[in-house]
Amino acid sequence: MAEWPEVERAEKERRRELILQGADDRLRESGGRLPPALFSLSLLNYLQVSGCAELQEVPEEIGRLTRLQSLVLCGNRLRSLPGGVAELRGLKVLDVSGNELEDLPEALSRLSDLSSLNVTGNRLEELPRGLAQCTRLSSLHLSGNRLKTLPLGVLSSQLPLLAEIFASDNQIRELSPDIALLTGLKTLDLSNNELTEIPFQLADCTKLKEINFKGNKLKDKRLEKMVNGCQTKSILEYLRVGGRGGGKGKAENTVKEDPKERKKKKRQKKDSGGEDEVEDVSKMMLRVLHIAENPLPLTVSVTPTIKDVRPYVVCCVVKGMNLRPGNALKRFLTAQTKLHDEMCDKRTLATIATHDLQLVKGPLLYDARSPKEFKIVPLNRKEINAKELVRQLQFEAEEQRKQKKRQNVSGLHKYLHLLDGKENYPCLVDAENAVISFPPITNSDKTKITKSTQALLLEVTSGSSLQTCKDVMEALIEKMAELNKFTMENKEEEVGSDTEHPEDSASQNTEPSERPQLVVEQVRVIDMEGNLKVLYPSKTDLNLSASSFVVIR
Repeated sequence: MAEWPEVERAEKERRRELILQGADDRLRESGGRLPPALFSLSLLNYLQVSGCAELQEVPEEIGRLTRLQSLVLCGNRLRSLPGGVAELRGLKVLDVSGNELEDLPEALSRLSDLSSLNVTGNRLEELPRGLAQCTRLSSLHLSGNRLKTLPLGVLSSQLPLLAEIFASDNQIRELSPDIALLTGLKTLDLSNNELTEIPFQLADCTKLKEINFKGNKLKDKRLEKMVNGCQTKSILEYLRVGGRGGGKGKAENTVKEDPKERKKKKRQKKDSGGEDEVEDVSKMMLRVLHIAENPLPLTVSVTPTIKDVRPYVVCCVVKGMNLRPGNALKRFLTAQTKLHDEMCDKRTLATIATHDLQLVKGPLLYDARSPKEFKIVPLNRKEINAKELVRQLQFEAEEQRKQKKRQNVSGLHKYLHLLDGKENYPCLVDAENAVISFPPITNSDKTKITKSTQALLLEVTSGSSLQTCKDVMEALIEKMAELNKFTMENKEEEVGSDTEHPEDSASQNTEPSERPQLVVEQVRVIDMEGNLKVLYPSKTDLNLSASSFVVIR
Protein backbone atom coordinates (compact mmCIF):
# COMPACT_ATOMS: atom_id res chain seq x y z
CA MET A 1 0.00 0.00 0.00
CA ALA A 2 1.41 3.40 -1.07
CA GLU A 3 2.33 5.86 1.65
CA TRP A 4 1.24 9.50 1.45
CA PRO A 5 3.26 11.37 4.10
CA GLU A 6 2.01 14.75 2.83
CA VAL A 7 -1.58 13.75 3.58
CA GLU A 8 -0.66 12.38 7.01
CA ARG A 9 1.28 15.55 7.83
CA ALA A 10 -1.60 17.78 6.68
CA GLU A 11 -4.01 15.86 8.92
CA LYS A 12 -1.70 15.95 11.93
CA GLU A 13 -0.90 19.66 11.57
CA ARG A 14 -4.46 20.62 10.60
CA ARG A 15 -3.22 22.31 7.45
CA ARG A 16 -5.35 24.49 5.18
CA GLU A 17 -3.25 23.85 2.06
CA LEU A 18 -1.95 20.71 0.36
CA ILE A 19 0.07 20.20 -2.84
CA LEU A 20 0.67 16.77 -4.39
CA GLN A 21 2.88 16.77 -7.50
CA GLY A 22 4.36 14.04 -9.69
CA ALA A 23 3.05 11.17 -7.55
CA ASP A 24 2.89 8.61 -10.38
CA ASP A 25 4.75 5.85 -8.53
CA ARG A 26 2.38 5.98 -5.58
CA LEU A 27 -0.67 6.22 -7.82
CA ARG A 28 0.55 3.19 -9.75
CA GLU A 29 0.79 1.23 -6.50
CA SER A 30 -2.73 2.25 -5.49
CA GLY A 31 -4.35 1.51 -8.84
CA GLY A 32 -4.55 5.15 -9.90
CA ARG A 33 -6.56 6.18 -6.83
CA LEU A 34 -5.87 9.04 -4.47
CA PRO A 35 -5.63 8.12 -0.76
CA PRO A 36 -9.05 8.01 1.00
CA ALA A 37 -7.56 9.98 3.92
CA LEU A 38 -7.21 12.98 1.59
CA PHE A 39 -10.96 13.49 1.57
CA SER A 40 -11.12 13.67 5.35
CA LEU A 41 -9.02 16.85 5.47
CA SER A 42 -12.05 19.02 6.11
CA LEU A 43 -10.00 22.16 6.87
CA LEU A 44 -8.39 22.39 3.41
CA ASN A 45 -9.11 25.56 1.44
CA TYR A 46 -6.41 24.97 -1.21
CA LEU A 47 -5.72 21.62 -2.92
CA GLN A 48 -3.39 21.03 -5.85
CA VAL A 49 -2.84 17.62 -7.46
CA SER A 50 -0.79 18.08 -10.64
CA GLY A 51 1.66 16.42 -13.00
CA CYS A 52 0.32 12.90 -12.40
CA ALA A 53 0.04 10.90 -15.63
CA GLU A 54 -1.43 7.99 -13.67
CA LEU A 55 -4.35 10.03 -12.34
CA GLN A 56 -7.36 9.46 -14.60
CA GLU A 57 -10.24 10.08 -12.20
CA VAL A 58 -11.10 11.88 -8.98
CA PRO A 59 -13.70 10.21 -6.72
CA GLU A 60 -17.04 11.69 -5.72
CA GLU A 61 -15.64 12.05 -2.19
CA ILE A 62 -13.97 15.29 -3.35
CA GLY A 63 -17.30 16.88 -2.47
CA ARG A 64 -16.56 16.33 1.23
CA LEU A 65 -13.90 19.06 1.20
CA THR A 66 -16.54 21.74 1.59
CA ARG A 67 -14.12 24.48 2.66
CA LEU A 68 -12.10 24.36 -0.57
CA GLN A 69 -11.73 27.71 -2.30
CA SER A 70 -9.08 26.66 -4.85
CA LEU A 71 -8.91 23.28 -6.59
CA VAL A 72 -6.02 22.78 -9.03
CA LEU A 73 -6.00 19.47 -10.94
CA CYS A 74 -3.78 20.44 -13.87
CA GLY A 75 -1.38 18.35 -15.96
CA ASN A 76 -2.91 14.96 -15.18
CA ARG A 77 -4.86 12.56 -17.42
CA LEU A 78 -8.34 13.11 -16.07
CA ARG A 79 -11.06 11.96 -18.46
CA SER A 80 -13.99 13.21 -16.41
CA LEU A 81 -14.83 15.28 -13.34
CA PRO A 82 -17.09 13.89 -10.62
CA GLY A 83 -20.40 15.56 -9.91
CA GLY A 84 -19.19 15.86 -6.33
CA VAL A 85 -17.20 18.95 -7.36
CA ALA A 86 -20.52 20.80 -7.40
CA GLU A 87 -20.75 20.31 -3.62
CA LEU A 88 -17.79 22.67 -3.17
CA ARG A 89 -20.07 25.69 -2.87
CA GLY A 90 -17.27 28.02 -1.68
CA LEU A 91 -14.98 27.19 -4.64
CA LYS A 92 -13.53 30.28 -6.32
CA VAL A 93 -10.77 28.81 -8.52
CA LEU A 94 -11.07 25.61 -10.56
CA ASP A 95 -8.08 24.68 -12.76
CA VAL A 96 -8.31 21.40 -14.70
CA SER A 97 -6.04 22.43 -17.58
CA GLY A 98 -3.84 19.91 -19.40
CA ASN A 99 -6.01 16.83 -18.97
CA GLU A 100 -8.09 14.64 -21.32
CA LEU A 101 -11.57 15.87 -20.39
CA GLU A 102 -14.26 15.42 -23.03
CA ASP A 103 -17.08 17.00 -21.02
CA LEU A 104 -17.78 18.83 -17.78
CA PRO A 105 -20.59 18.04 -15.35
CA GLU A 106 -23.66 20.27 -15.72
CA ALA A 107 -23.66 20.55 -11.93
CA LEU A 108 -20.68 22.98 -12.17
CA SER A 109 -23.27 25.70 -12.74
CA ARG A 110 -24.13 25.43 -9.02
CA LEU A 111 -20.72 26.90 -8.07
CA SER A 112 -22.08 30.39 -7.50
CA ASP A 113 -18.79 31.75 -6.03
CA LEU A 114 -16.60 30.53 -8.91
CA SER A 115 -14.46 33.38 -10.27
CA SER A 116 -11.85 31.55 -12.39
CA LEU A 117 -12.34 28.46 -14.57
CA ASN A 118 -9.35 27.06 -16.50
CA VAL A 119 -9.99 24.10 -18.84
CA THR A 120 -7.15 24.84 -21.28
CA GLY A 121 -5.68 21.87 -23.19
CA ASN A 122 -8.46 19.29 -22.98
CA ARG A 123 -10.86 17.69 -25.52
CA LEU A 124 -14.01 19.63 -24.75
CA GLU A 125 -16.58 20.16 -27.49
CA GLU A 126 -19.03 22.08 -25.31
CA LEU A 127 -19.41 23.66 -21.88
CA PRO A 128 -22.17 23.28 -19.29
CA ARG A 129 -25.24 25.22 -20.43
CA GLY A 130 -25.84 26.78 -17.03
CA LEU A 131 -22.51 28.57 -16.59
CA ALA A 132 -24.38 31.88 -16.55
CA GLN A 133 -25.47 30.94 -13.02
CA CYS A 134 -21.84 31.37 -11.91
CA THR A 135 -22.48 35.08 -11.64
CA ARG A 136 -19.07 35.91 -10.11
CA LEU A 137 -17.11 34.38 -12.98
CA SER A 138 -14.36 36.80 -14.06
CA SER A 139 -11.81 34.66 -15.95
CA LEU A 140 -12.49 31.86 -18.45
CA HIS A 141 -9.64 29.88 -20.04
CA LEU A 142 -10.84 27.60 -22.87
CA SER A 143 -7.85 27.45 -25.25
CA GLY A 144 -6.70 24.21 -26.89
CA ASN A 145 -10.02 22.34 -26.96
CA ARG A 146 -12.52 21.33 -29.70
CA LEU A 147 -15.17 24.00 -29.18
CA LYS A 148 -17.12 24.99 -32.29
CA THR A 149 -18.79 28.00 -30.69
CA LEU A 150 -18.76 30.06 -27.53
CA PRO A 151 -21.83 28.73 -25.69
CA LEU A 152 -24.75 31.15 -25.34
CA GLY A 153 -24.69 30.36 -21.63
CA VAL A 154 -21.35 32.18 -21.44
CA LEU A 155 -22.54 35.18 -23.50
CA SER A 156 -24.97 36.38 -20.89
CA SER A 157 -25.84 39.63 -19.12
CA GLN A 158 -25.82 37.54 -15.93
CA LEU A 159 -21.99 37.61 -16.07
CA PRO A 160 -21.18 41.30 -15.58
CA LEU A 161 -17.80 40.48 -13.97
CA LEU A 162 -16.50 38.30 -16.80
CA ALA A 163 -13.38 40.22 -17.90
CA GLU A 164 -11.22 37.60 -19.65
CA ILE A 165 -12.01 34.94 -22.24
CA PHE A 166 -9.11 32.96 -23.72
CA ALA A 167 -10.40 30.54 -26.38
CA SER A 168 -7.59 30.22 -28.92
CA ASP A 169 -6.77 27.02 -30.82
CA ASN A 170 -10.31 25.67 -31.01
CA GLN A 171 -12.67 25.14 -33.98
CA ILE A 172 -14.95 28.13 -33.36
CA ARG A 173 -16.74 29.09 -36.58
CA GLU A 174 -19.01 31.88 -35.39
CA LEU A 175 -19.01 34.55 -32.71
CA SER A 176 -22.55 35.45 -31.66
CA PRO A 177 -23.64 39.13 -31.54
CA ASP A 178 -24.58 38.34 -27.93
CA ILE A 179 -20.91 38.96 -27.11
CA ALA A 180 -22.12 42.55 -26.50
CA LEU A 181 -23.94 41.32 -23.38
CA LEU A 182 -20.57 40.93 -21.61
CA THR A 183 -20.32 44.52 -20.42
CA GLY A 184 -17.24 43.86 -18.27
CA LEU A 185 -15.16 42.14 -20.98
CA LYS A 186 -11.58 43.46 -21.17
CA THR A 187 -9.64 40.67 -22.94
CA LEU A 188 -10.85 38.36 -25.73
CA ASP A 189 -8.55 35.84 -27.46
CA LEU A 190 -10.12 33.82 -30.30
CA SER A 191 -6.93 33.32 -32.32
CA ASN A 192 -6.37 30.21 -34.44
CA ASN A 193 -10.03 29.31 -34.92
CA GLU A 194 -12.27 29.09 -38.01
CA LEU A 195 -14.01 32.46 -37.86
CA THR A 196 -14.85 34.23 -41.12
CA GLU A 197 -16.58 37.27 -39.64
CA ILE A 198 -16.44 39.42 -36.50
CA PRO A 199 -19.81 40.83 -35.42
CA PHE A 200 -19.95 44.63 -35.22
CA GLN A 201 -21.67 44.23 -31.82
CA LEU A 202 -18.22 43.50 -30.37
CA ALA A 203 -17.63 47.26 -30.47
CA ASP A 204 -20.34 47.61 -27.80
CA CYS A 205 -18.01 46.00 -25.24
CA THR A 206 -16.84 49.38 -24.01
CA LYS A 207 -14.20 48.05 -21.59
CA LEU A 208 -12.45 45.88 -24.18
CA LYS A 209 -8.69 46.56 -24.23
CA GLU A 210 -7.08 43.46 -25.77
CA ILE A 211 -8.44 41.32 -28.63
CA ASN A 212 -6.74 38.66 -30.73
CA PHE A 213 -8.33 37.17 -33.84
CA LYS A 214 -5.12 36.11 -35.60
CA GLY A 215 -5.11 32.79 -37.43
CA ASN A 216 -8.73 33.12 -38.64
CA LYS A 217 -9.63 33.41 -42.35
CA LEU A 218 -11.75 36.54 -42.30
CA LYS A 219 -13.71 37.51 -45.41
CA ASP A 220 -13.04 41.21 -44.87
CA LYS A 221 -9.38 41.49 -45.86
CA ARG A 222 -9.05 45.03 -44.59
CA LEU A 223 -10.26 43.88 -41.19
CA GLU A 224 -7.93 40.87 -41.38
CA LYS A 225 -5.01 43.21 -41.96
CA MET A 226 -5.90 45.17 -38.81
CA VAL A 227 -6.34 41.92 -36.88
CA ASN A 228 -2.87 40.75 -37.86
CA GLY A 229 -1.56 44.03 -36.48
CA CYS A 230 -3.26 43.48 -33.10
CA GLN A 231 -4.56 47.07 -33.11
CA THR A 232 -7.55 46.72 -30.78
CA LYS A 233 -8.62 50.36 -30.91
CA SER A 234 -8.57 50.50 -34.72
CA ILE A 235 -10.49 47.23 -35.04
CA LEU A 236 -13.22 48.40 -32.67
CA GLU A 237 -13.51 51.74 -34.49
CA TYR A 238 -13.79 49.89 -37.79
CA LEU A 239 -16.54 47.62 -36.41
CA ARG A 240 -18.29 50.58 -34.78
CA VAL A 241 -18.87 52.23 -38.17
CA GLY A 242 -19.95 48.95 -39.73
CA GLY A 243 -16.79 47.99 -41.63
CA ARG A 244 -16.57 48.44 -45.40
CA GLY A 245 -20.24 49.23 -45.97
CA GLY A 246 -20.58 51.92 -43.31
CA GLY A 247 -23.48 49.95 -41.75
CA LYS A 248 -23.96 50.50 -38.03
CA GLY A 249 -22.80 53.88 -36.83
CA LYS A 250 -22.82 55.57 -40.26
CA ALA A 251 -24.14 59.10 -40.00
CA GLU A 252 -27.73 59.35 -41.25
CA ASN A 253 -27.26 62.79 -42.79
CA THR A 254 -24.07 62.01 -44.68
CA VAL A 255 -23.79 64.13 -47.82
CA LYS A 256 -23.43 62.09 -50.97
CA GLU A 257 -19.99 62.63 -52.45
CA ASP A 258 -19.64 63.98 -55.96
CA PRO A 259 -18.47 61.20 -58.38
CA LYS A 260 -15.73 63.43 -59.85
CA GLU A 261 -14.44 64.25 -56.37
CA ARG A 262 -14.49 60.55 -55.47
CA LYS A 263 -12.45 59.69 -58.57
CA LYS A 264 -9.96 62.44 -57.75
CA LYS A 265 -9.51 61.12 -54.20
CA LYS A 266 -9.15 57.57 -55.49
CA ARG A 267 -6.43 58.69 -57.93
CA GLN A 268 -4.60 60.57 -55.14
CA LYS A 269 -4.78 57.53 -52.89
CA LYS A 270 -3.35 55.36 -55.66
CA ASP A 271 -0.49 57.80 -56.22
CA SER A 272 0.32 57.80 -52.51
CA GLY A 273 0.43 54.00 -52.38
CA GLY A 274 -2.86 53.68 -50.49
CA GLU A 275 -1.41 55.16 -47.32
CA ASP A 276 -4.66 56.98 -46.45
CA GLU A 277 -6.91 53.95 -46.84
CA VAL A 278 -7.94 53.88 -43.18
CA GLU A 279 -6.79 57.08 -41.47
CA ASP A 280 -6.26 55.97 -37.88
CA VAL A 281 -4.76 52.67 -39.00
CA SER A 282 -2.37 54.24 -41.52
CA LYS A 283 -0.81 56.28 -38.72
CA MET A 284 0.45 53.03 -37.25
CA MET A 285 1.47 51.12 -40.36
CA LEU A 286 4.74 49.28 -40.10
CA ARG A 287 6.18 49.12 -43.60
CA VAL A 288 8.40 46.28 -44.73
CA LEU A 289 11.06 48.14 -46.71
CA HIS A 290 13.02 45.18 -48.00
CA ILE A 291 12.89 41.40 -48.01
CA ALA A 292 15.85 39.26 -49.04
CA GLU A 293 17.19 35.83 -48.26
CA ASN A 294 19.84 35.89 -45.53
CA PRO A 295 22.79 33.92 -46.96
CA LEU A 296 24.20 32.95 -43.54
CA PRO A 297 21.35 32.76 -41.06
CA LEU A 298 21.84 31.51 -37.52
CA THR A 299 20.68 27.90 -37.16
CA VAL A 300 18.91 26.05 -34.38
CA SER A 301 19.02 22.24 -34.54
CA VAL A 302 16.10 20.41 -32.92
CA THR A 303 16.61 16.97 -31.36
CA PRO A 304 13.94 14.22 -31.54
CA THR A 305 13.70 14.11 -27.72
CA ILE A 306 12.06 17.55 -27.60
CA LYS A 307 8.95 16.29 -29.41
CA ASP A 308 7.18 15.03 -26.28
CA VAL A 309 8.29 17.92 -24.06
CA ARG A 310 7.88 21.32 -25.79
CA PRO A 311 8.11 20.72 -29.54
CA TYR A 312 7.65 24.16 -31.14
CA VAL A 313 10.30 26.88 -31.43
CA VAL A 314 10.67 30.01 -33.57
CA CYS A 315 13.68 32.36 -33.49
CA CYS A 316 14.86 35.46 -35.29
CA VAL A 317 17.47 38.22 -34.92
CA VAL A 318 16.50 41.89 -34.51
CA LYS A 319 19.00 44.71 -35.01
CA GLY A 320 18.52 48.43 -34.60
CA MET A 321 16.69 48.42 -31.26
CA ASN A 322 17.93 51.39 -29.22
CA LEU A 323 17.81 50.48 -25.52
CA ARG A 324 20.19 53.17 -24.24
CA PRO A 325 17.99 56.25 -23.75
CA GLY A 326 16.15 56.80 -20.46
CA ASN A 327 13.74 54.00 -19.63
CA ALA A 328 13.90 52.30 -23.05
CA LEU A 329 15.15 48.99 -21.62
CA LYS A 330 12.59 49.06 -18.81
CA ARG A 331 9.76 49.71 -21.30
CA PHE A 332 10.89 46.78 -23.44
CA LEU A 333 11.03 44.37 -20.49
CA THR A 334 7.61 45.59 -19.29
CA ALA A 335 6.13 44.98 -22.75
CA GLN A 336 7.59 41.46 -22.75
CA THR A 337 6.01 40.76 -19.35
CA LYS A 338 2.65 42.03 -20.61
CA LEU A 339 2.82 39.69 -23.61
CA HIS A 340 3.63 36.81 -21.24
CA ASP A 341 0.66 37.62 -19.01
CA GLU A 342 -1.91 38.23 -21.74
CA MET A 343 -1.15 36.76 -25.15
CA CYS A 344 0.91 33.89 -23.72
CA ASP A 345 -1.67 33.28 -20.96
CA LYS A 346 0.84 33.41 -18.08
CA ARG A 347 3.34 31.37 -20.17
CA THR A 348 0.95 28.41 -20.47
CA LEU A 349 0.58 28.88 -24.26
CA ALA A 350 4.05 30.20 -25.11
CA THR A 351 7.22 31.62 -23.56
CA ILE A 352 9.45 34.45 -24.81
CA ALA A 353 13.20 34.69 -24.24
CA THR A 354 15.44 37.55 -25.40
CA HIS A 355 19.22 37.34 -25.67
CA ASP A 356 22.10 39.68 -26.45
CA LEU A 357 23.19 38.29 -29.83
CA GLN A 358 26.82 39.30 -29.22
CA LEU A 359 26.90 36.89 -26.26
CA VAL A 360 25.30 33.98 -28.13
CA LYS A 361 27.69 31.37 -29.53
CA GLY A 362 26.01 29.65 -32.48
CA PRO A 363 24.95 27.31 -33.89
CA LEU A 364 22.33 26.44 -31.25
CA LEU A 365 20.69 23.20 -30.16
CA TYR A 366 17.09 22.89 -28.92
CA ASP A 367 17.09 19.78 -26.76
CA ALA A 368 15.33 17.92 -23.95
CA ARG A 369 17.62 16.76 -21.15
CA SER A 370 17.38 15.22 -17.71
CA PRO A 371 16.90 18.01 -15.13
CA LYS A 372 19.71 16.51 -13.05
CA GLU A 373 22.17 16.70 -15.94
CA PHE A 374 22.09 20.29 -17.13
CA LYS A 375 22.87 23.52 -15.32
CA ILE A 376 21.94 27.11 -16.03
CA VAL A 377 22.81 30.51 -14.60
CA PRO A 378 19.28 31.94 -14.18
CA LEU A 379 18.70 35.67 -14.40
CA ASN A 380 20.18 37.31 -11.30
CA ARG A 381 21.02 33.95 -9.65
CA LYS A 382 23.96 31.61 -9.27
CA GLU A 383 24.50 28.52 -11.40
CA ILE A 384 22.20 25.65 -10.47
CA ASN A 385 20.94 22.42 -12.01
CA ALA A 386 17.45 22.48 -13.48
CA LYS A 387 15.82 20.12 -11.00
CA GLU A 388 17.03 22.09 -7.99
CA LEU A 389 16.01 25.38 -9.63
CA VAL A 390 12.43 24.17 -10.15
CA ARG A 391 12.25 22.91 -6.58
CA GLN A 392 13.57 26.25 -5.33
CA LEU A 393 11.07 28.23 -7.40
CA GLN A 394 8.18 26.06 -6.24
CA PHE A 395 9.12 26.72 -2.62
CA GLU A 396 9.46 30.48 -3.26
CA ALA A 397 6.11 30.59 -5.05
CA GLU A 398 4.34 28.77 -2.24
CA GLU A 399 5.89 31.06 0.39
CA GLN A 400 4.87 34.10 -1.64
CA ARG A 401 1.28 32.87 -1.86
CA LYS A 402 1.13 32.25 1.89
CA GLN A 403 2.58 35.65 2.73
CA LYS A 404 0.10 37.45 0.51
CA LYS A 405 -2.73 35.22 1.79
CA ARG A 406 -4.10 34.80 -1.70
CA GLN A 407 -6.37 31.95 -2.76
CA ASN A 408 -5.53 32.33 -6.44
CA VAL A 409 -2.59 30.45 -7.87
CA SER A 410 0.38 32.81 -8.19
CA GLY A 411 2.18 33.62 -11.43
CA LEU A 412 5.00 31.22 -10.62
CA HIS A 413 2.59 28.34 -9.99
CA LYS A 414 0.91 29.10 -13.31
CA TYR A 415 3.84 27.89 -15.37
CA LEU A 416 5.87 25.67 -13.05
CA HIS A 417 3.27 22.91 -13.34
CA LEU A 418 3.96 22.67 -17.07
CA LEU A 419 7.07 20.65 -16.19
CA ASP A 420 5.38 18.36 -13.67
CA GLY A 421 5.83 14.69 -14.49
CA LYS A 422 8.35 15.41 -17.30
CA GLU A 423 11.37 13.14 -17.34
CA ASN A 424 13.28 15.68 -19.44
CA TYR A 425 13.21 19.48 -19.52
CA PRO A 426 13.51 21.69 -22.63
CA CYS A 427 16.62 23.82 -23.08
CA LEU A 428 18.38 25.92 -25.72
CA VAL A 429 22.12 25.19 -25.77
CA ASP A 430 24.91 27.16 -27.46
CA ALA A 431 27.99 25.91 -29.31
CA GLU A 432 29.93 25.74 -26.01
CA ASN A 433 27.26 23.44 -24.48
CA ALA A 434 26.07 26.22 -22.17
CA VAL A 435 22.32 26.39 -21.57
CA ILE A 436 21.12 29.88 -22.51
CA SER A 437 17.39 29.22 -22.11
CA PHE A 438 15.20 26.93 -20.01
CA PRO A 439 11.60 27.47 -21.15
CA PRO A 440 9.12 28.16 -19.70
CA ILE A 441 11.17 29.00 -16.58
CA THR A 442 14.04 31.39 -17.37
CA ASN A 443 16.80 32.33 -19.75
CA SER A 444 20.44 32.60 -18.80
CA ASP A 445 22.17 35.51 -17.15
CA LYS A 446 25.00 34.75 -19.57
CA THR A 447 23.09 36.25 -22.53
CA LYS A 448 21.03 38.85 -20.62
CA ILE A 449 20.25 42.02 -22.55
CA THR A 450 21.46 45.39 -21.20
CA LYS A 451 21.31 49.02 -22.33
CA SER A 452 24.38 48.40 -24.48
CA THR A 453 22.76 45.51 -26.39
CA GLN A 454 22.72 46.35 -30.09
CA ALA A 455 21.33 43.12 -31.59
CA LEU A 456 18.89 40.67 -30.03
CA LEU A 457 18.13 37.01 -30.54
CA LEU A 458 14.40 36.49 -29.98
CA GLU A 459 13.12 33.05 -29.04
CA VAL A 460 9.52 31.82 -28.64
CA THR A 461 8.70 28.25 -27.60
CA SER A 462 5.36 26.53 -27.13
CA GLY A 463 3.78 23.19 -26.39
CA SER A 464 0.60 24.25 -28.24
CA SER A 465 1.40 24.95 -31.89
CA LEU A 466 3.92 26.45 -34.31
CA GLN A 467 1.38 29.13 -35.27
CA THR A 468 1.18 30.24 -31.64
CA CYS A 469 4.96 30.79 -31.69
CA LYS A 470 4.72 32.84 -34.89
CA ASP A 471 1.84 34.96 -33.59
CA VAL A 472 3.68 35.78 -30.37
CA MET A 473 6.89 36.54 -32.27
CA GLU A 474 5.05 38.89 -34.63
CA ALA A 475 3.42 40.71 -31.71
CA LEU A 476 6.83 41.06 -30.02
CA ILE A 477 8.50 42.51 -33.14
CA GLU A 478 5.62 44.91 -33.62
CA LYS A 479 5.87 46.10 -30.03
CA MET A 480 9.63 46.59 -30.45
CA ALA A 481 8.98 48.77 -33.50
CA GLU A 482 6.46 50.87 -31.58
CA LEU A 483 8.84 51.29 -28.64
CA ASN A 484 11.74 52.19 -30.92
CA LYS A 485 9.73 54.99 -32.51
CA PHE A 486 8.55 56.20 -29.10
CA THR A 487 12.16 56.34 -27.92
CA MET A 488 13.21 58.36 -30.95
CA GLU A 489 10.34 60.84 -30.73
CA ASN A 490 10.81 61.51 -27.01
CA LYS A 491 14.56 62.14 -27.39
CA GLU A 492 15.48 60.84 -23.94
CA GLU A 493 19.02 61.24 -22.73
CA GLU A 494 21.19 58.22 -23.47
CA VAL A 495 22.44 56.30 -20.44
CA GLY A 496 25.18 53.69 -20.83
CA SER A 497 25.40 50.47 -18.84
CA ASP A 498 27.91 49.97 -16.07
CA THR A 499 29.72 47.30 -18.06
CA GLU A 500 30.14 48.95 -21.46
CA HIS A 501 33.43 50.31 -22.81
CA PRO A 502 33.81 54.05 -23.50
CA GLU A 503 34.36 53.46 -27.20
CA ASP A 504 31.07 51.56 -27.36
CA SER A 505 29.25 54.57 -25.93
CA ALA A 506 30.92 56.95 -28.33
CA SER A 507 29.98 54.85 -31.33
CA GLN A 508 26.30 55.13 -30.38
CA ASN A 509 26.15 58.93 -30.10
CA THR A 510 24.94 59.51 -33.62
CA GLU A 511 21.88 61.44 -34.70
CA PRO A 512 18.88 59.12 -35.01
CA SER A 513 17.43 58.66 -38.46
CA GLU A 514 14.08 60.29 -39.23
CA ARG A 515 12.47 56.87 -39.23
CA PRO A 516 14.07 54.25 -37.00
CA GLN A 517 14.63 50.98 -38.81
CA LEU A 518 14.58 47.55 -37.27
CA VAL A 519 16.36 44.85 -39.23
CA VAL A 520 14.82 41.42 -38.73
CA GLU A 521 17.14 38.59 -39.78
CA GLN A 522 16.06 35.04 -40.41
CA VAL A 523 16.95 32.09 -38.18
CA ARG A 524 16.73 28.55 -39.54
CA VAL A 525 15.34 25.73 -37.39
CA ILE A 526 16.48 22.34 -38.69
CA ASP A 527 16.31 18.72 -37.59
CA MET A 528 19.40 16.67 -36.76
CA GLU A 529 19.70 15.55 -40.40
CA GLY A 530 19.84 19.17 -41.57
CA ASN A 531 16.31 19.26 -43.03
CA LEU A 532 14.64 22.65 -42.75
CA LYS A 533 11.72 22.76 -40.26
CA VAL A 534 11.12 26.51 -39.84
CA LEU A 535 12.59 29.62 -41.48
CA TYR A 536 11.40 32.75 -39.72
CA PRO A 537 10.44 35.26 -40.88
CA SER A 538 9.43 34.14 -44.36
CA LYS A 539 7.92 36.49 -46.92
CA THR A 540 4.41 35.64 -45.69
CA ASP A 541 5.00 35.74 -41.93
CA LEU A 542 5.11 39.41 -40.98
CA ASN A 543 1.95 41.42 -41.58
CA LEU A 544 2.44 44.16 -39.03
CA SER A 545 0.94 47.48 -38.00
CA ALA A 546 3.13 49.78 -35.90
CA SER A 547 4.75 53.19 -35.86
CA SER A 548 8.11 52.29 -37.38
CA PHE A 549 9.86 50.81 -40.38
CA VAL A 550 11.28 47.29 -40.64
CA VAL A 551 13.76 45.62 -42.95
CA ILE A 552 13.63 41.83 -43.21
CA ARG A 553 16.49 39.72 -44.44
